[in-house]
Formats: sequence, C-alpha cells, structure tokens
Amino acid sequence: MEKGNSVNLVKNTARVTNVPIVIVASAFGVEAIRRDGHAHWAAVAAKAGAAGFEVRRELFADDTQSQPDSLRELGDKIRAAGMWPVYSTPATLFDDQGALDESAMTLTLAEADALGARIVKFQLGGSPVTGTATDESTLDRLIAGVAGSKSKVVVENGQLKAGGTIDAFAALFEALKPRKHTLSMTFDTGNWRWANQDPLDAAKRLGEYVTYVHCKAVQGEGARRFATAPAMDDTYFTTLLAQLPRDVPRGIEFPFDPAHMADDAARYVQQIATA
Repeated sequence: MEKGNSVNLVKNTARVTNVPIVIVASAFGVEAIRRDGHAHWAAVAAKAGAAGFEVRRELFADDTQSQPDSLRELGDKIRAAGMWPVYSTPATLFDDQGALDESAMTLTLAEADALGARIVKFQLGGSPVTGTATDESTLDRLIAGVAGSKSKVVVENGQLKAGGTIDAFAALFEALKPRKHTLSMTFDTGNWRWANQDPLDAAKRLGEYVTYVHCKAVQGEGARRFATAPAMDDTYFTTLLAQLPRDVPRGIEFPFDPAHMADDAARYVQQIATA
C-alpha cells in the first residue's frame, strides 16, 4: 500500500472508532526531540493521522522553551498542523510528604495555558507510605486550583511506589467523589508493572476516573524493564483496554524505530485506535 493511502486509512480508522490518538513526543526519542524540537516531530505525528501531540517538558533543550512566548509559538504550530496539544510535566501534584504542591501546580497550569493545551498531565507524587493528603483543606485548594485551569487536569500513575499504587489513586478519588471537581486520571498501561501493581486490578478499580490512556506494553523484569509496542495479538493489552473508557484519548508512549519513525507512527496510530 502506498504511504499516502496508508495515512488516509489511519485517519479514517481513527474517525470511525471515535478514539482520538495522541502521539507522545518521547516516542520519537529523547535525542530526536532535543535536536529537532517538538514542532518538527509534531508535523510527523500529524501526517501519521494523530489527533493530538503530547509535549514533554523534560525534553525541552533549554529553559527558554518553557517560557510563555515559546510555548505559545509551539502550540500555534501544533494547531496549524491540525492537532491539539497535550502538556506533560514531571512535576507532581503532591510532594514527597504527601502535601499539595501548590507552587508546582500553579507554574505548570500557567505553562499549559500558554501552550493552549487541551490536557495537562501531572505525576501524582505523594509519600510512598501514606500517599497523598485528603483532608478538607487540601481538597478545597486542589479543587480550586484545578477549576482555574483552561486545560483538563489529569494525574498519571508513575513508575515509583510514590504515586504509582492503586490504593493511592483510589484514596484520593474516593475522597474527592462527594465533591464537585474536574480532576481525572491518566491511566498508563505499563507503569503499573514498575510499581509492582496489577494493571487489570487498577483498571477495574480506577476506570471510572480515567479520561486519558497512555498505551504501552512492558518487557523484561525488575530494573531491566522497558516499554515496547503492544503486539497485534496481545490479548492481555486488549483485555486491559476493554476495562477502560472507550472514547477517551489514547497516547502512544513507546519508542518508534529510529530508522522508520514516520512509518511506525502511521502504523501504530491505526493499531492503537482499533485495539
């Protein structure tokens, strides 16, 4: 099949399935993003049929790229390519004592606003022992901070025990449930493995809070684990996705072959949209 027809098929498939696909910048590799910039690879993602492009703050080549003018320019380029931006930060909503990190929240939301992000993604953080604070004062300040964002605010399960356990997310969202709020969750299908958590159990317990899914499979054990593309016949992966909301964006967060970036991007947009 010719490349042009392949890309059209990807776009049509994503439209029919109603699953918006986001390509995460890191899929193109740290070196490529820092060398060429996010905008260059966002254009490749657009040609592959992606609906969104996830900008990773930790991949900026220098601090000037996180300044408001630079972020506005990058956001404009992503939208001009026909996609919407997602903003991802390694910042955590809660510090390592479990307290709400309001300064990190304020700074990140301002950066996401400058980018014009549809979604802004934090790590949860918190104490590896006690999780996050859920007292009324903390929840009030969290809800107020999130409500002031122009982007949808989500927290992602990370690869560490702090901010990577099912119980930590369940405790926070259960505490928030009686209140009116807009915080939701990014469910990373692979990160649970690093934190020694069962992804299927996580999906069953947390699926109702999920509005964005990061897709990847995991190979290896212990410290030698690494992210990889789900195989076409990976029934575990498809079973896991079936436990999660079907109509939320799915992000591709596994590495592409450096020799075939554009082809991989187009192929995996189609595969993840229909999984």
